[in-house]
Amino acid sequence: MFAIIETGGKQYRVHEGDVLFVEKLPAEVGDTYTVDRVLAVEKDGALQVGTPLLDGVKVLCKVQQHGKEKKIIVFKYKSKKNYRRKKGHRQPFTKVVVEKIEA
Repeated sequence: MFAIIETGGKQYRVHEGDVLFVEKLPAEVGDTYTVDRVLAVEKDGALQVGTPLLDGVKVLCKVQQHGKEKKIIVFKYKSKKNYRRKKGHRQPFTKVVVEKIEA
């Protein structure tokens, strides 16, 4: 059984027990986070597709940790103009484990 969920503007195909790194969620470590934006679910070989979402289908995820990705360097440069800008960015994430798909 798998489900296709949407969180943080991105879509993920998840099975029970999967570990995901998603955009930062407003939940504490150890809490259960419910994703109700389910686009599709496959159960016993039958695929249900929502238009665009499925009603009554939830995916329960347990929050493992919060953190930041590796630093990305953003460097802007224009030749012969002495224009240089250097910035760094670390995207925050939340590590979750998919516990149950309720279809």
